[in-house]
Amino acid sequence: MDTRVSELFGTGSACKSSSQGGGSCSNNGLGVASKKSNSKNGKKAKGRSTRHSKPSNNPPYLPPEAEEGNIEYKLKLVNPTQYRFEHLATQMKWRLQEGRGEAVYQIGVEDNGLLVGLSEEDMRASLKTLQRMAERVGADITVLREREVDYDSDIPRKIAEVLVRKVPDDQQFLDLRVAVLGNVDSGKSTLLGVLTQGELDNGRGRARLNLFRHLHEIQSGRTSSISFEILGFNSKGEVVNYSESRTAEEICESASKMITFIDLAGHHKYLKTTIFGLTSYCPDFAMLVVSANTGIVGTTREHLGLAMALKVPIFIVVSKVDLCTKSTVERTVRQLERTLKQPGCNKVPMLVSNADDAVTAAQQFAQSPSITPIFTLSSVSGESLELLKVFFNILPPLSNSKEQEELMQQLTEFQVDEIYTVPDVGTVVGGTLYSGICREGEQLVVGPTDDGQFRELTVCSIQRNRSACRVLRAGQAATLALGEFDRSFLRKGMVMVSPEMNPTICWVFEAEIVLLFHAKTFHKGFQVTVHVGNVRQTATVEALYGKEELRTGEKAVARFKFIKHPEYLKVGAKLLFREGVTKGIGQVTKLQPVFM
Repeated sequence: MDTRVSELFGTGSACKSSSQGGGSCSNNGLGVASKKSNSKNGKKAKGRSTRHSKPSNNPPYLPPEAEEGNIEYKLKLVNPTQYRFEHLATQMKWRLQEGRGEAVYQIGVEDNGLLVGLSEEDMRASLKTLQRMAERVGADITVLREREVDYDSDIPRKIAEVLVRKVPDDQQFLDLRVAVLGNVDSGKSTLLGVLTQGELDNGRGRARLNLFRHLHEIQSGRTSSISFEILGFNSKGEVVNYSESRTAEEICESASKMITFIDLAGHHKYLKTTIFGLTSYCPDFAMLVVSANTGIVGTTREHLGLAMALKVPIFIVVSKVDLCTKSTVERTVRQLERTLKQPGCNKVPMLVSNADDAVTAAQQFAQSPSITPIFTLSSVSGESLELLKVFFNILPPLSNSKEQEELMQQLTEFQVDEIYTVPDVGTVVGGTLYSGICREGEQLVVGPTDDGQFRELTVCSIQRNRSACRVLRAGQAATLALGEFDRSFLRKGMVMVSPEMNPTICWVFEAEIVLLFHAKTFHKGFQVTVHVGNVRQTATVEALYGKEELRTGEKAVARFKFIKHPEYLKVGAKLLFREGVTKGIGQVTKLQPVFM
């Protein structure tokens, strides 16, 4: 881990290094950024001459087709035989399964990635066949983009990129979680209000009023708690939000893909809430909102560093462009590009200025962690808002179906993040199912309590995105009703697990840490607030192995002891600790279990 991360939290001159290194990024390419998409290779392709009457933005090659994944290349699909059609439909089913309900077809492309293209007639026939294949497997198709390619032919030839998405059945929509970060007053809640309500803001914050949970938030206009908002897309790629649907249940019924926004607090005094949201709710992506008229100020740099420390892929939205001149917006974008390119960050900024860029950005962003799309938009005028919707519509999930199934085969483990008492329902807990499958009526144990015990309970009913659900699968967030279970036994940070799991709990654990920022020296006896997943508790540093004290940027293995009650931890879990201006990150390496 790059020790220059510390500069983000301290002096604020760098970002954290992305773990998987760089990847080239072009605003134009059709597929994914790859060394094979260099025009040099294309010019030599099989001795063919590429006749450029004008400079072409298109790479003559895409990366070769992968056996796994949800991207399929097809040269053409004109009048297939019945046997061939059945084979193609089975292949589409496999690609949809790999992409958890989504697949991308590149028509007019050979398996080695050569962009050959099709005539107008062949392209129409191929898209018709693709539509028939989609109907056979219960899916819809949307043409994302078409373009002409340079190839040895007198007639114009086109390639097409098509999104295939399954029609929702039995609530099995694809769900992506996006954490919304940024400085106070950068327009986070307003942007979410506009996206989810379908109405533009009036310039005075009307759009955000539905997102606030407390009276003081409405009065001050500042988010202090974590709220969730949903934006759906149907199988044809059209937006489904509250402008057409009255309830969340209606949105869930008609959506094939759901984006769940986790609206976090921007003000520095609510930092612990923001960190809890990032560590506990396991977001797939983070959206950093920066105000065009102020640029990188306040907690912006800190939020960027937190997302990178937790290895959450991040993209940036520059809001309030209607308040500024064009030159001010450009200056803010240049400031962001400079920050992202700094040695500790090693990100490749990609400014999205049209729908073509948005499609490319969504595909490259999911494949290369170093690429950072930047959107410039306004929640008042609606400028470039459609580009962000296109991006969300195409954004693929990070995990494939194989990883998902492996998690589902493990024993049930549900992390408790929120606790409520609902009239006529009883005790309700909200959180994320980390592994396994949870059904109505299932018997689980919850803990650890203050004395390290686990108590038995029964799951009475389940709700996902405010609508009833019978089965909960690994990676999904939901609320579970526990009936008459005594709320006083529950707290945030507990887990509900299968009785066969025999969970290990501990008071003392060891972690390999990096001190990101500290004013003086970090030593034995220091007390910090530790965040590990949904666990948030004060712990004392009992020992630093091999060192007497730590300074900013230094590494060590430390032993921590919780001061209040034991917790359920796992080896390998990411750890984040803070105390005032002191901040550090690390990984749990060893547990000292308590035997009940």
